[in-house]
Amino acid sequence: MSGYEKKDVQNLFTELNGYEKKGVDITLNGLAASPMQVVQAHILRENVIYMRDYVMNEKGDIKELCFTDIEI
Repeated sequence: MSGYEKKDVQNLFTELNGYEKKGVDITLNGLAASPMQVVQAHILRENVIYMRDYVMNEKGDIKELCFTDIEI
C-alpha cells in the first residue's frame, strides 16, 4: 500500500466522507474530487506529499478542503 497502513487509508476516507456530507467542497490539484479519488491519489503516488488547505466561510466554518501535491 505504498507506505500507508490500511487503517490510515480507512481513517482518511471516513474523514473526507464526513466533510463531503457536510457540504464541504473537496479539490485535488484544483479539480473537484471525491473522497475516494483523494484516497486513491495518496495510495498510488508514492513520491508525492499532499498539502491540505482549509478554506473558511465568513462564519469560520470549513467550506472547502484543497489537496495540492508537492513532489519530494
